[in-house]
Amino acid sequence: MSVIAAEKSAALQQPRPASRKRSMFNTIVGRALLQTGAVALLLLLWQFGVRIGWISDFLFGSPSGIYVTLLRMAGNGELLSDTSYTLFEAILGFIIGTISGSIAGLALWYSIFVARLVEPFIVAINSVPKIALAPIIILWFGTGLVSKVALAVSLTAIVALIAAYQAAKDADTDLQALLVSMGATKHQIFYKAVVPSTIPSIIATFRINIGFGLVGAVVGEFISSQHGLGHLIYNASSFYDLNTVWVGLFVLMLVGFVLYYVIDLVERLLIPWKVSSAVHQLQV
Repeated sequence: MSVIAAEKSAALQQPRPASRKRSMFNTIVGRALLQTGAVALLLLLWQFGVRIGWISDFLFGSPSGIYVTLLRMAGNGELLSDTSYTLFEAILGFIIGTISGSIAGLALWYSIFVARLVEPFIVAINSVPKIALAPIIILWFGTGLVSKVALAVSLTAIVALIAAYQAAKDADTDLQALLVSMGATKHQIFYKAVVPSTIPSIIATFRINIGFGLVGAVVGEFISSQHGLGHLIYNASSFYDLNTVWVGLFVLMLVGFVLYYVIDLVERLLIPWKVSSAVHQLQV
């Protein structure tokens, strides 16, 4: 009887799913409040330092000046126009680069000879800072939209290629051997075993490439452009307008956060079992 009573007591002490959800919710809310409080405190200290003269308004700007500049640029539509332009370039470069790079990386699985032949070239290209290619790309494609997208593609494609190829090489060999023993062709092995196993790795590169897409677009705008957040930041820095520079940087941060969580949503839709497993581990 004592053993049964002990088991019942242990069962009652285990947290219920609802309490676990509440605990996770409270943790998320608490973390968000702490992060918001830290940012607010930093801005208050910054403004206080400017007010008493410890921080140079000319060299660092001020939160109040940034706020006024943000309202002005948002009101006249300049900020929305530049943000839309940069966002379009980044997303287009991200899509083209990630898709083309992933396809090329998966295609290398078909031939070990070709993969080993081109691998040194891939390593060499990856070792070159892609920003160094910006002047050449501008000369090839001009100063318009195409050059910014091409630069974003150059940054994202190589990352996607390497990630997809490595994931294809690491695909489950036992499953592939089983399919071979069952008489499956190479194409069937590719579509039934290799591609499904590479999806998590390819999705993981989305998080990296969305940032590279923004970098490519902004760097291209730095070099030559009449629109975009990069053009806005470059021009403002030329005139020592630090408040406008901070507005551009903060908007870029916000765009990066939004795109990151869009990728997180895509991951939940494409590979829900991975997300469910992660949530289960957090609950345990």
